[in-house]
Amino acid sequence: MTGALKSPAPVAAEACTSMTEVRAGVDAIDSALVALLAERMRFMDAAARIKPHRSAVRDEARKAQVITQAAAQAAAAGLPAGLVETLWELLVEASIAHELARFDALRGSNSAREVPLQG
Repeated sequence: MTGALKSPAPVAAEACTSMTEVRAGVDAIDSALVALLAERMRFMDAAARIKPHRSAVRDEARKAQVITQAAAQAAAAGLPAGLVETLWELLVEASIAHELARFDALRGSNSAREVPLQG
């Protein structure tokens, strides 16, 4: 990273005294979120490898459970109502699309297709 400007180390939100600190904190969180999303998709890869049938990929009961659990955690954290439900609906649908594509790729299926994201 020669020649690149380095951002200051993030500080707690409550301790920020400048927009530079705020932005550094947000950038650090965004980076961590991307890493967590990549890890989540690796679990979708594992699910695609483990599930015996393509029809097992979409599990509406599990989807509802995941969204409900995330919404409860969000409420406990004081996040605005509906925010996590909206994000998790998109996240879970993207995860299902990824898993379906991986399932098909692993089995050499001609039915590989991406489900378009809506939003």
